[in-house]
Amino acid sequence: MTVTVVDAGPNQVSRSVDVNAPAAELFAIVADPRRHHELDGSGTVGANRAAPPELVAGARFSTKMRMFGVPYRVTSVVTALKPDELIEWRHPVGHHWRWEFTALTPTTTRVTETFDFSDAGPVKDALKYYRRTGFVKSNAKGIEATLTRLCDRYAHGGP
Repeated sequence: MTVTVVDAGPNQVSRSVDVNAPAAELFAIVADPRRHHELDGSGTVGANRAAPPELVAGARFSTKMRMFGVPYRVTSVVTALKPDELIEWRHPVGHHWRWEFTALTPTTTRVTETFDFSDAGPVKDALKYYRRTGFVKSNAKGIEATLTRLCDRYAHGGP
């Protein structure tokens, strides 16, 4: 298992990994915000109880988070969804989290997770903010840990 750096363009952090599971199964986990804590490698995502049973573009979901020991809640909006292939949501600060699922075989999927801060909202220096606070580097590490966790979950033929 190797997590690969993906060049997604400026102001995006993207990594991918090949997972021994069907795309539909992996998509189902990520498309259910109540399950995000199962995959999170960053240590910031908590249990999620405020989410619709099925996500569609425009749907909102609320997640319990914890960063630097401080608990908080964030409500995100689904900005793109293509079943078994793509899901993306926008954080209230403006960045996006995108997951792409590419079926390589019926039982192997390339999963790509992207932290996209290229359209970070109205804050004048938002792009500098993400770099100065260390969020770019910490999110890269978190993505790598999340994808490793996902891959390990299916390393022996299933969860």
